[in-house]
Amino acid sequence: MADRLSARAALALVTGDFAELPHPRRRSAPDGPLGWHGYDDARARAADRTGESESVVCGTGTVGGTRAVLIAFEFGFLGGSLGEGTGDRLESAHRHARAHRLPVVSLVATGGSRMQEGMLALSQLQRVARESALTREAGLAQLAVVRDPTTGGGWATLGAGADVTLALPGAQVGFAGSRVRPADADPAAYTAEAQVAAGSADAVVRPAELPETLGLWLRLLTGGSGEPAEVPEPLGGSGDPPATGWEAVRRARSPERPRARAYLDAYFSRRTAVVGDRCGGADPDGVLCGFGTARRDGRTVAFAAQTGTATRPAGYRTATRLIRLADRLGIPVLTLVDTPGAANDAEAERQGVGPAIAELFGTVATARIPVTTLVVGEGGSGGALALAAPGRTWATPDSYFSVIAPESAAAILKRPAAQVPATADELRLRPQDLAELGVIRTGDQMFPGTGDRRS
Repeated sequence: MADRLSARAALALVTGDFAELPHPRRRSAPDGPLGWHGYDDARARAADRTGESESVVCGTGTVGGTRAVLIAFEFGFLGGSLGEGTGDRLESAHRHARAHRLPVVSLVATGGSRMQEGMLALSQLQRVARESALTREAGLAQLAVVRDPTTGGGWATLGAGADVTLALPGAQVGFAGSRVRPADADPAAYTAEAQVAAGSADAVVRPAELPETLGLWLRLLTGGSGEPAEVPEPLGGSGDPPATGWEAVRRARSPERPRARAYLDAYFSRRTAVVGDRCGGADPDGVLCGFGTARRDGRTVAFAAQTGTATRPAGYRTATRLIRLADRLGIPVLTLVDTPGAANDAEAERQGVGPAIAELFGTVATARIPVTTLVVGEGGSGGALALAAPGRTWATPDSYFSVIAPESAAAILKRPAAQVPATADELRLRPQDLAELGVIRTGDQMFPGTGDRRS
């Protein structure tokens, strides 16, 4: 079990100038709306024990230089449960955020809805969801830190529903609380670490690192700009375009060629990752997604970068999540294309690789913010094209883009293996071929930083 910080201690951990917002005062019938015997006494004992009058404390504070609305749950007050009074305060906090154009940070520790208020308590989840949706529509970021424990409706709204979800180590996190799970349930599945592995949270962060991590996230998510991301400079290689199609393929597949991490390291001074598709999956080694500070101009740029492996359905869905978030916050996107293609095994089909690619195609096509793409290695068919920006795609000299791999094309055409190199030439997959075909940008920007070197 993780250490359970009080609401005020959690707030003091991340900000030094917390100012509590005035909260609405609700007149309640004796023992609450259900007349639950002893409810008033339980509330009074909770107030004496915690010094709080409700299960949540809301206010404003500066985190890492960024002003934000802060929401902190007090688990010591009736298990941090949500009642009508909690809903009043959460609604007021979100309205303040929208009125003052502030991001929202929720430090969540709750067991769920307050049973002593029955369905009136449960319906607060709809109220919270609406306020969160309105804040989202206003283009304001929402971050959550899930503490121990975060279960029930609090996890299903403020926790899992945030744009970015961080978790404290060892925290109990899950929809089902410990007393209502199946007797044979694996407790390891209801942890912060398990939620990150399942793609439902982005990172586990130690308390000592939380102020810096939250500060970085807030700076990045509030640093939007309508200007397109600059195209990265090509890394490695001679800079000359390949002489033949097969040379292009061999160069793109070379283990010495720089991969996504090298490009991201060169492009960003700092970056942090978005992990998981929020549908039970993650592909952290196949598609690197997140936000970073561009070295050239200090702007925030979102990135989705394939790493040279076959991309899993969760990787496409995570990229979709990333681009939609960037679009809502007005942050330009950089995508790096490098994959032999989408994963084509039976498990990928069961996980919906086709719908995942379709969703990403639609998200890129309808994005309002500019998306900039650089092909840095293999461009394997639709599994690569889904991440490419129409009209804003460049290519490095160590790359190719093809409707199909030359080996597969030769097999379909019943050609012997010796004809694979010739088939590569026929596919016109070299960067300079793609430029002539109008698939990638031409002229001085065809190979970034190298001028026009078509052969």
